[in-house]
Amino acid sequence: MGDVSTERLTRPESDVSAAVGLMGLAGLFGWVAFARSYPAIADALQLPGPHQVMSGPHAALAALFAAALPMALWSILVDKVHLRPSTGLDWGLGKSRKPDRRITWTKLFGIWATWAIIAALYCLCRWYWSGNYVFAIRVLAWSAIPLVILSVPYVMWIDRYMTQPRDHAWHFGALLTRQAGWELEAVKAHWRTWIIKGFFTAFMISITPFAFDHVVSADLAMLAQNPAQLALTVIEAMFMVDVIIGTVGYIVTMRPLDAHIRSGNPFLGGWAAALICYPPLVWGILGDGKAINYEQNTPGWIYWMEGNPALLSAWAVLLVALTAAYAWATFAFGLRFSNLTYRGVLTNGPYRFTRHPAYVSKNLFWWCATLPFLVSTGNPVEAIRNTFFLFVVNGIYYWRAKTEEAHLLREDPKYREYHAFMAEYGLLTAPLTRAADMLSRAVGLRPSRTS
Repeated sequence: MGDVSTERLTRPESDVSAAVGLMGLAGLFGWVAFARSYPAIADALQLPGPHQVMSGPHAALAALFAAALPMALWSILVDKVHLRPSTGLDWGLGKSRKPDRRITWTKLFGIWATWAIIAALYCLCRWYWSGNYVFAIRVLAWSAIPLVILSVPYVMWIDRYMTQPRDHAWHFGALLTRQAGWELEAVKAHWRTWIIKGFFTAFMISITPFAFDHVVSADLAMLAQNPAQLALTVIEAMFMVDVIIGTVGYIVTMRPLDAHIRSGNPFLGGWAAALICYPPLVWGILGDGKAINYEQNTPGWIYWMEGNPALLSAWAVLLVALTAAYAWATFAFGLRFSNLTYRGVLTNGPYRFTRHPAYVSKNLFWWCATLPFLVSTGNPVEAIRNTFFLFVVNGIYYWRAKTEEAHLLREDPKYREYHAFMAEYGLLTAPLTRAADMLSRAVGLRPSRTS
């Protein structure tokens, strides 16, 4: 990227309005309030069935719909995202051309073959058949037949308006049916998208019931008497926001919502940096007893601050604020959250302050919640190990951030403008960029902001 005149630098408009995420947040917490209040509602209306809090897995799945629907409605009715050229749709084509159904059926065959291969991988990979993943696999199995049926009218409908109906799915279908015209790069792009969706959708669905249940079942009266536990519950609520809005992002990748995946990260380093942070790799690399473990004999912040109510309360507020920033970084995406993808450029919300608010807040949270340099054994070697390995984890997230930037810088001029603007004016990004530039000059390297 070349030098950019600072006189002309402005923060480009975000592809996602701030209102979209707020609508999703309102829908989600509206459903949480209903689920918590259901016993009283059922009593008042004399409804049949058990009159208890709706905290089960099916209520958690309903929370996905409660968050997704208002975001979709706002996107269409207010932001009118379906009219953007970035959708790849031209609504006037439905009247001027007759769709080629050979293209449609080739595309459908490619999609169905992709789903069949992903289903086979779910069956082969053992970790999908234990723990929380069992629920996710059941949900996906129940969804299989409806998805196959509904894909037919959806693809037939959307093909009428696509400016380039021979998309990545068509290229894969053409490869399988031995038609002329398919391209290897398009097939690779197709599989990058679907590996991302298949891997992360299963993971996100698997943790959705756990995140939802803890918040809906919380005893607020009891928590009010224990500030530390109240803070932990608020933190869990923020993580619930992250999980549910994030899960919606992986599921709702539709062109009319301008939420389709335009490209998956093409860099091997990007995939390695991201996947190392998720099961099954995370089980062998991060965590208790694993290669990178920063929590050995660390009882955490509540243990060390117990007996000092003022410090405990202040630290609780700090951790809640960091978690809220992390959740904000997710719901600000609206319908477009997902790892390893380019789905437009987000420049508002917490992304006004730093290019990577989720990573900044998450890593600061780990330092403040774990306090790795304080160990119950009093062993300084253990404290040094913990501190060192948390720095290693921080380094992994820095690696992730840089590979994501490389992907987006390659894809979108708007992101290049945003990247340059943040390097100059970002509340957190700008001073870090200047520090990196000073270090580069000191060692005789080219300044990083123009690299």
